[in-house]
Amino acid sequence: MKLNHNYDNVKDSYLFVEIAKRVSAFTAAHPDAPVIRMGIGDVTRPLAPCVVEAGLKAMKEMGKAETFRGYSPDSQGYPFLRERISEYYARFGVKVDPREIHVSDGAKSDCGNIVDMFDAGNTVLVPDPVYPVYVDSNIMSGRKIVYCDATEENGFAPLPDASVKCDIIYLCSPNNPTGSAFTYSGLKAWVDYARSIGAVIVYDAAYEAFVTDPDVPRSIFAIDGARECAVELCSFSKTAGFTGVRCGYTVVPDELCGGKFAKMWARRQSTKFNGTSYIQQRMAEAAYSDEGIKQNTANIEAYRKNAAHISSVLTETGIYHTGGKNSPYIWLKCGTDSWTFFDRLLEGANVVGTPGSGFGKNGEGYFRLTAFNTYENTVEAMRRIKKLLG
Repeated sequence: MKLNHNYDNVKDSYLFVEIAKRVSAFTAAHPDAPVIRMGIGDVTRPLAPCVVEAGLKAMKEMGKAETFRGYSPDSQGYPFLRERISEYYARFGVKVDPREIHVSDGAKSDCGNIVDMFDAGNTVLVPDPVYPVYVDSNIMSGRKIVYCDATEENGFAPLPDASVKCDIIYLCSPNNPTGSAFTYSGLKAWVDYARSIGAVIVYDAAYEAFVTDPDVPRSIFAIDGARECAVELCSFSKTAGFTGVRCGYTVVPDELCGGKFAKMWARRQSTKFNGTSYIQQRMAEAAYSDEGIKQNTANIEAYRKNAAHISSVLTETGIYHTGGKNSPYIWLKCGTDSWTFFDRLLEGANVVGTPGSGFGKNGEGYFRLTAFNTYENTVEAMRRIKKLLG
């Protein structure tokens, strides 16, 4: 018996596990400290009422023989949800056929599972700093990884280098952790680059609902040529507050690899996944209804208000940052190594954030705050931070 020794190449402690350890140690030593958490990107506002109502209705259906449902008839998702997602894309001018939509239990699962589609000999390109799952899941599979520098100089939205060759490209826009977002022209440059070298873009659009800038696309499929070179991972977690419900989807266009990629992904999912529960899919369907979008937009507006306040205080304090617009994340320059800043913020202001070094070498010296707390806590946290740093 041989273990997969590629796991030996992954850092022992996942970033957010280390944060939890440090916060637990601090709160144990200071049980009365009023800690405000702005680190992990978990939502705080409740599910939209129509989503809850849909979940309760679906649950009751499961309690009656005549409406009970077992395994989903298709591991790719019920037609009612795939059609609703297709309609959602049409709202911002992107055409996606329901057949091209593959429902799952979350974008993170798909992000980790999609590596099954690629040969281990492929080279992966990721911007740095980057969401750790992109890197770790490919290290676990034994792939070579090359990095594209995202820096203050390029606004943490780098463009491709034509001299670099790769097979798989990971992009996230609006970006986690930096809060930056590609414009249409910037994303078009990546699509053109991928097509020119025969690479596939794995595009993470988990935060598309936060986009307000008309020059920032909400889907890579708004770009000409993207259907020939990209898959798109999407999530209800931030759009509809489903972090505790779990539902997402991946869009695989028919044109990608002549349709073979879609067949492979469907085969992988039907072999290793029995589908997302009926209850979750009915809740997701409600989230993308007219009323669901209205109610969820109110929640997103509350998070946008938090992000704007964080950005405003950092601007007043003279601290360089990206994000705060089009994104629930704010990426700030902390002026020291990021774990030292983490401890300083925790001990001096009782505020938890995320050290930038956990997202790659270019994250060192930077720090991520999220807008997912309450407005009252966000205002208080920024008051403390301004006092500490000002």
